[in-house]
Amino acid sequence: MNDQLFGPAAKVTAAHLARDAYLYIRQSSLKQVLNNTESTVRQYGLKERALALGWPADRIIVIDTDQGQSGASAADREGFQRLVTEVGMGHAGIVLGLEVSRLARNNTDWHRLLEICAMSGTLILDEDGLYDPCDFNDRLLLGLKGSLSEAELHLLKARLRGGQLSKARRGELVSPLPIGLVYDPAGKVVLDPDTAIQQAIAAVFELFDATGSATGVVKAFNHQGLRLPRRIAHGPDKGKVVWAPAQHSRILQILHNPRYAGAFFYGRYQHRPAPGNGKSGPRLLPREQWVAFFPGHHPGYITLEKYDANQAKLAANATAHGKDRRHGPPREGPALLQGMVLCGICGRRMTVRYHQRKDRLEPEYVCQAKGIQYGNPVCQRVHGAVVDAAVGELLVTSLTPHSLQAALAVADELSARADEADRLRAAAVERAQYQADLARRRYLAVDPDNRLVATSLEADWNQALRELAEATETYQKTKATGTGVLDETQRARVTALARDFPALWADPVTPDRERKRLVRLLVTDVTLVRAEQITTHVRLTGGQEHTLTMPVPLASWQIRQTPPEVVASIDELLDDHTDGQIAKILTDRGHLSGLGQDLTPGIVKHIRRAYRLRSHPQRLAEQGMLSLNEIARRLGVHTNTVKKWRNEGLLAGRLANDKGEYLYHLPGPEFTRPRIGRPPGPRPAPTQTTIESAQGGAV
Repeated sequence: MNDQLFGPAAKVTAAHLARDAYLYIRQSSLKQVLNNTESTVRQYGLKERALALGWPADRIIVIDTDQGQSGASAADREGFQRLVTEVGMGHAGIVLGLEVSRLARNNTDWHRLLEICAMSGTLILDEDGLYDPCDFNDRLLLGLKGSLSEAELHLLKARLRGGQLSKARRGELVSPLPIGLVYDPAGKVVLDPDTAIQQAIAAVFELFDATGSATGVVKAFNHQGLRLPRRIAHGPDKGKVVWAPAQHSRILQILHNPRYAGAFFYGRYQHRPAPGNGKSGPRLLPREQWVAFFPGHHPGYITLEKYDANQAKLAANATAHGKDRRHGPPREGPALLQGMVLCGICGRRMTVRYHQRKDRLEPEYVCQAKGIQYGNPVCQRVHGAVVDAAVGELLVTSLTPHSLQAALAVADELSARADEADRLRAAAVERAQYQADLARRRYLAVDPDNRLVATSLEADWNQALRELAEATETYQKTKATGTGVLDETQRARVTALARDFPALWADPVTPDRERKRLVRLLVTDVTLVRAEQITTHVRLTGGQEHTLTMPVPLASWQIRQTPPEVVASIDELLDDHTDGQIAKILTDRGHLSGLGQDLTPGIVKHIRRAYRLRSHPQRLAEQGMLSLNEIARRLGVHTNTVKKWRNEGLLAGRLANDKGEYLYHLPGPEFTRPRIGRPPGPRPAPTQTTIESAQGGAV
């Protein structure tokens, strides 16, 4: 032992001893930490080696925070990352580890540590000896040990995985089953004997057929007050079934799992380290690359053909799926052809925009794919309401012979869906009643003197009673409000609509979502071209093609434009009337503005200015009439005198505006100018000088 330490000890210099010694300890799993205690003792024993080489006990730092962490990657190993940091900063004189596999089982991580140790002059010690990474021979030996450690990990994995792959290729591998499927005593996969669980899982697939989207299934479950079962996979309650509100992720797990189609599979995902953090990320493989796939292996809730159709529908519902985004599930917006419209100019799929028009939304189909990708201008815009109305009329005309069968099928589907929801709610009440009875029996069977157990069982019983009351209240409330089943009035209404498909289509109670579902069943796609008119090419599912043409609808400013007859009437009335008088006259005649409002003096004034019509005062001035100030100046009197003469009928004036202002005619030679302040008596006849002064002569 002394001879063995003499050679390696010569590699330790005063510079190494001036820095700290770092002892790295790791076990791959928590199970090894608890059971393989001897390995842990051996790793902590390396501290004695550091003391023998000259390091004091207070300078030996133990890093054991990576207990239970795999050494396949440096990701999530805080202790190893701290060790690399300390070595890189030159704080470590030596790194101790029981073997290379404790430090790293990945050649990339191992050689990175060797490189940093060589740069900082840090020694490495394991159970076999002491190494200096700056020495070529030692570095070569350490590299070989790292390769052997990585190869050992590969062999261990291959040995453990070989048996799994062999059983999987025969379809005999026992793996965890999703909720709704269990193993029977003979090891065969069968449907869960709990009918409530069976009904809940079956309802997921039925509602997906009805709504067309996973989100629709979640909304339907929560709207009807239904719960979804889940089996706890870990912890003290492992294997217990709990019922919770439906979540989008849980619905997708059920829809994507081939087990529900009765198929055994293995190797559906491939796990490869992601760049950067080195974590293993799953990647879905094509079915032909799976390790094993056996259709019809066990009973299922749907067929494999139905499963494939569901996967295609889910892929189509992903609005960001691929460059050419396909139409998603039918939504609440009024755009009837959402996601089904193709641009007749560039061939790309058109998107939908909505515009608020008074109290309603109006769709607009826009081709903006190139604009988003390359910054190009929008290819074309097409008013959606006109196109939707034309396509809807085409469908109503084309499908009238089959309307009765289609509508009756809808009525049957609604009735079956309501009955199924009622059965699920009744099963929830029955399940809650069983749990309450079971909790009661457990409580009554306990020894009364064992108060700790009795208190716990009493709390369980109370909780079960509360869940029973909640389930019963939900069930009764649903039956009372009629949301669970169709009453006779609703059935009669559906049957009446079934006889007339156009009425079903035009019924305002029919949601936009349901109309869109009908369109998706009947129409493959619609191609639009906007030029002098809108050309719509419709391809039906059966292969029929129809071409529709319609005029381009007026723009918003054209729709709001004042009718030409109103403008002409205002121009004619301005000769003799003010803005307020014109507004009253046209309103009495039944005319409205471009916005559909009653005409007011302000609106008449705005129209007059917009169309550059001469105002009433301007037209009176063109006839030679004078304003109040002008006539007062001409006559050489005060404006109040002019108003007094107008009131007495001595001067003729006409109302010029709605403010009560007048324009006046210049009096002729016969005008007699009354004297202001003259005592009563006969007035003298007007002289020639007075008449000339009134007509504009010298004042």
